[in-house]
Parts: sequence; structure tokens; C-alpha cells
Amino acid sequence: MTPATTGTSVLAGGMPVEEFRRAAHEAVEWIADYLVNLRDYPVLAQVKPGDLSGQLPKAAPEQGEPVDAILEDFRRLILPGITHWNHPRFFAYFSITGSAPGILAELLCAALNVNGMLWKSSPAATELEQVALGWLRQWVGLPEEFFGIIYDTASVSTLHAIAAARELADPETRAEGASRNLVLYASEQAHSSVEKGAIALGVGQKNVRKIPVDASFRMRPDALGEAIRRDLSAGRKPFCVVATAGTTSTTSVDPVPEIAAIAREHSLWLHVDGAYGGSAAVIPEYRHVLDGAALADSVVINPHKWLLTPTDLSAFYTRRPEILRRAFSLVPEYLRTADDPRAVNLMDYGVQLGRRFRALKLWFVMRYFGRERMAAILRSHIELARQFAAWVEADERFELAAPVPLSVVCFRMKGPDEPNRRLLDAVNASGEVFLSHTVLNGRFVLRLAVGNVATGRADIETAWRRIQAEAATGS
Repeated sequence: MTPATTGTSVLAGGMPVEEFRRAAHEAVEWIADYLVNLRDYPVLAQVKPGDLSGQLPKAAPEQGEPVDAILEDFRRLILPGITHWNHPRFFAYFSITGSAPGILAELLCAALNVNGMLWKSSPAATELEQVALGWLRQWVGLPEEFFGIIYDTASVSTLHAIAAARELADPETRAEGASRNLVLYASEQAHSSVEKGAIALGVGQKNVRKIPVDASFRMRPDALGEAIRRDLSAGRKPFCVVATAGTTSTTSVDPVPEIAAIAREHSLWLHVDGAYGGSAAVIPEYRHVLDGAALADSVVINPHKWLLTPTDLSAFYTRRPEILRRAFSLVPEYLRTADDPRAVNLMDYGVQLGRRFRALKLWFVMRYFGRERMAAILRSHIELARQFAAWVEADERFELAAPVPLSVVCFRMKGPDEPNRRLLDAVNASGEVFLSHTVLNGRFVLRLAVGNVATGRADIETAWRRIQAEAATGS
């Protein structure tokens, strides 16, 4: 095969190969230095809206520019506007990790640039997805009959779960459109993606019942049963319930076995949102986080949240793949291939046609770390969260706002909300750490989430010192 050339230069992806080699080596060296020196960066971007766009041209260049100039502008213009999610002191939302093996896999994925819509369009991408998800299923203790597929985020995974539930309960919907008689149930602490999925699928926001929670922010099965009975008496059609293993605000774990019994009694599709908390089941002593999930119709776990896999990768499992396929399969002539029971066409199991080779990075990460080391890392995060919680409890100015079952601590200064708002703003403005917030029982609450592979005791000590210092000044 004759390589593509321009003049005397051999091309690599449209760039002279030696220029590509030099730029790639420079980029990899920068990445290595970045990962080592992340603590030197302010966690939260210290810029104002419009700072970047005001420095960039209003139109793309007519002529190409040297890659050196592009890399320099990345460092000079882009980096100051980055909030560093990969920082060891990023404690907001759910702390995440783009680990080194995952970064390497992303590089290879970009080079291959495959589309895994059909088995034929990328056999390795399709089959590796099934293998890697099978490994993860084993790690967290889900039954072998669960079929796995990768979507981008848990929001999209939950949307597909609701769509499958709707297909099972009202198969005419696919052809005739949505019925307004269907009712969906979730905890009042459930992720907003449940409501968004109901909106997108035509179920309607008004047909989502938010079930009350107990003192530990877990869905109350008695309230769920009562809500279902009310809807049945009113002539409505309950069709789906979403339980959560690790809620977004507090990481509370709903009593899934009891919820599963109610779902089975009323023939409801049970979806378990374990996007964050499900990963904890990799740790043998935390398998209980997914108690009852084996009884669910579908489960989601996000390796990009707490399993060191670069964003984005959401693992969706269902024991009823034929229903998921029935909801979404639509094969025009130009996508038809020869039938073979061993060849799975993943486009049949979701909205999207084009599919990135996301499984490659999960495969790299799982092989590099292994289950034992992965469990040890997650266990250390839980221990760090508990240490931080102990410091909060020992300081008479502060209080815990929720239990700490996993690696997130919800806390606040005692008293009104406004000092807590000022405290959060001051801590984040320091650049040393980045926290987020929620509202629990009507009160403004700070959240510290531990989840980065590099986070250690010194990092949470830094966070606590900064919090105490800002609290002392009155923020």
C-alpha cells in the first residue's frame, strides 16, 4: 500500500507524519506533567463569562495554522478557563478520575475513529463492549442474564429504561404516540434525569410521582405502595418505578428489595439508578449497595463517576433486552446485514446510531487496575469521607446534614442559610478546593465528594483548613 503524500511528506491523518509525531510527543509530555502537577492549578476556573470568547476570532481561519500555534493557544487561552475535574481537590458534584490508562485508550480510540453501530461496522468494538460489560457485571455481582450496553451518561441510560418500561406497558405507543395515562414513580431525591426522561418520552412531568423519603433520605416503600393504589383507583396505569442506589444529593440507598416486591406485585418495570453508588459494589463489604438490583428490570452504573474511567461512559444493564430492542429497533435497507445470532447490532438497542468505541477505555482501566486495587481505591475514598465527617462532628460550629454511607459528606454551619452560601463562595474562590451544594429539609447544605484516584488525606485536610478559616472570618 502506498502511503498518502504531499510533496515529499508522508501524511498521518492529514498532517506530515514527522510533524504529527513531534506534536503528539509534546502533547503526551504535557499530559504527563499536567497529571503530576494538578495541585498547582486552581480547581475552579478563575475567569468571568465571556473572557475566552472575547479573545478568540469571530470566524475560523481561511488558511490552516501551525499545530505549534494551536497548542500554544490551548495553554495560553483554554487552560485558564478550565475547571479541573481531574484535580485531587475537586470535591464538587461527584468527584471523578480520568486515569492514565483511560487517557491512553481515548488516544487510541480517536486514532481508530470507528463507529460501532453494527457488528459489521466494527466487530471488535461491539464484542469488546459485551466482554468489558460482562466483567463489570461480575465485579458488582449482577446476574449473568443481564445484557449490557454502553450509553454516554446515566441520563440517557435512564431515558432508555423508561422507554423500555413504556414499551412493555403500552406497546401501541411506538406507532400511535404517547398515552397520558401512564404513571412513573421515583423518590423525591431521585436524579432530575427521571423527570427529563418522562418529558422527552411524552409521559409528562405531571405523571411523575415523587415519593417521600425517610429520615435518611431513602424512598419509603409504604408511600410508594399508597401512591400506586391511589393511581389505580383513579383509573391511571402505573408502569415504572425508579429506585436509586446512591442519590445525587446525599448518596442515600433506597430499600430496593422492598421496592422490587411492590413493583412485582403491580407488574411495574423496576429501574435501579446506581450511576454513582453502584460502583461501591466492587468492594466485597459494600455489595449490599446493590441489594435487590438482581430483581430489577434494568440497572445503570457509571464507570466515569467512580471507576476511574474518563468521561463519558454509562453502563446500562437489562434482563429484558428484547423489550429494549422492540422499543428502538428500526432498520432501513442501507443498514441491513446478514443475520447471525452471534452478531449483535447495538444500534437496535437505543436512539443513537453512531457509537464511539467507549468500551476500549473501560477495558484498559479494568485490566490496568484490577478488581482488588480498584476496590482498595474506592475503600480509601470512603474512609477519607468518614474522616472528614468526623472533623465536622467534632467542630461545634458545624453539623452533618445527612448520613455518610459512601464517599460524599453533606454538612453545614449551624444556623441560617446565608452564612453557608457565603462560606461556599469563599471556599471556592480560594482556588484550593471546589465544593458544591444541595438543599435538604429546606436548608442550604455543602457537599464534599471524594472520588479522584490521587486524592489523599492531605487534600481533605487542606479542604477542612480552608473551610474552618473562611468560617472564622465570617465569609
